[in-house]
Amino acid sequence: MSEQHGNMIKNPKQLIVMVFAAFFIPLIVILLLLTYADSGKTHSAIPDSEATLKIIKPIAQLNFVDASAPKVLKTGEAVYQNVCASCHASGAAGAPKFEDKAAWSSRVSKGYDSLMTSALKGKNAMPARGGASPDDLSDFEIARAVVYMANASGGNLKEPKEPQVAK
Repeated sequence: MSEQHGNMIKNPKQLIVMVFAAFFIPLIVILLLLTYADSGKTHSAIPDSEATLKIIKPIAQLNFVDASAPKVLKTGEAVYQNVCASCHASGAAGAPKFEDKAAWSSRVSKGYDSLMTSALKGKNAMPARGGASPDDLSDFEIARAVVYMANASGGNLKEPKEPQVAK
């Protein structure tokens, strides 16, 4: 019981050294770890914002739109690329492939109204409106996509008339 615990810091000089060490040694270790972690990465010529978008694109993409701005109607090709291509490019879930004349001929022969009914209400595995929200795509834009896909596959449908905006 004669052992007593004494102070490790016996003078002000030791106190200053311990405060300095307690602050700077972890800081140096962190900087070394960051340098080590970054050493294996190659830096591209792509600016940071583009690189970030490229990294997160498969997961999410934010498109901010001014709600009070006039709506810009999408072309049939743009709607196809954004909504329809996910199934019609590969033929997933029995969807007729884009530009496959044999698969589209029976559908096109039923007429524009039949194609539009299928597109708007859904058919077999295809959800209504191709899974797009009515807020995102108007019936006119879907009609453009239907005409674009049908005509690319041997159809001869007329481009739908743009709806008149009420003033």
